[in-house]
Amino acid sequence: MKTFTLSTEQLMEKPRDEVFSYFSDAHNLAEITPPWLKFVVLTPRPIEMAVGTLIDYRLKLRGIPVRWQSEITEWNPPHFFADEQRRGPYRCWIHKHTFVETEGGTLVGDEVQYAVLGGQLINKLFVRPDIEKIFAYRSQKLRELLNT
Repeated sequence: MKTFTLSTEQLMEKPRDEVFSYFSDAHNLAEITPPWLKFVVLTPRPIEMAVGTLIDYRLKLRGIPVRWQSEITEWNPPHFFADEQRRGPYRCWIHKHTFVETEGGTLVGDEVQYAVLGGQLINKLFVRPDIEKIFAYRSQKLRELLNT
């Protein structure tokens, strides 16, 4: 199975504990996800985050309704956590979130390893551009929400 990687970094002008706290509330994901995805967290509040926590979502990818379930596979507050798709549109989706304290605030890192049906061609034509748009939107929303 061919996997692809997307890596991003963004400086948030807030202390690491505050930034990590925002990211550790799974319901905040809806706030930083583009509206065109119609993203909804189905798991009720409060979600106790720990290794093994399962979180269910509903969204639309290119207009197609999709159910997604992720599992928290690593949990090390306030340094990092990782989630993996257990049910969803990808053959593989592993997302590691890192939080590094800096002089100017917190450097937030995202590394996503993913695989898609159709391999390289489908990734290049459809999946990668969509993922890049989603992360660009997320970056903008995070600047608005956390850098004010």
